[in-house]
Amino acid sequence: MSTSVQGKTVAILAADGFEESELASPREALTSAEVNVEIVSPNGWQITAWAKTSWGQEYTVDKTLEDANSDDYDMLIIPGGLFNPDTLRTDPAALEFTRDFFQQHKPVAAICHAPWVLISAGVVKDRDVTSYPSVKDDLINAGARWHDRSVVVDNGLITSRSPDDLEDFNAKILEELTEGKHKRQVA
Repeated sequence: MSTSVQGKTVAILAADGFEESELASPREALTSAEVNVEIVSPNGWQITAWAKTSWGQEYTVDKTLEDANSDDYDMLIIPGGLFNPDTLRTDPAALEFTRDFFQQHKPVAAICHAPWVLISAGVVKDRDVTSYPSVKDDLINAGARWHDRSVVVDNGLITSRSPDDLEDFNAKILEELTEGKHKRQVA
């Protein structure tokens, strides 16, 4: 599989308070498959993780959101946590960046609370998704069909419930990145 994704580039959109494992684990899976991974953030050049119950490590940002262009990436990943998606869903540039991937039919992956960003971007209506259980009603109210599964894929949109599901999430990220663009309705 790594030869089909080798050399592709993935953006991980994150702000302070992302769940550390939900950024670190997919990034490791992708870099092991020789995928270029860039952390994109509206927060400048350093962001701080949330590691389950307290602040985690600082991560270097590769590109500010202001300087990032969705044309330069083959996939978008949005890690969860509480703080990260809550910040991103109120940032017009983050929502536009997210919508651009959908308009270009590129794969998008969101885990845990990250589907809040997708809701605010207006891209979940009539989609099959999953999330952390507390986000379920928000997704249903936005017109999505919620499923209690480790990972749900709907035409290039990959969603997952929590860090407990990272193995399945990472496998689907690599699979969808291999498949590339998907024809689907644009929200």
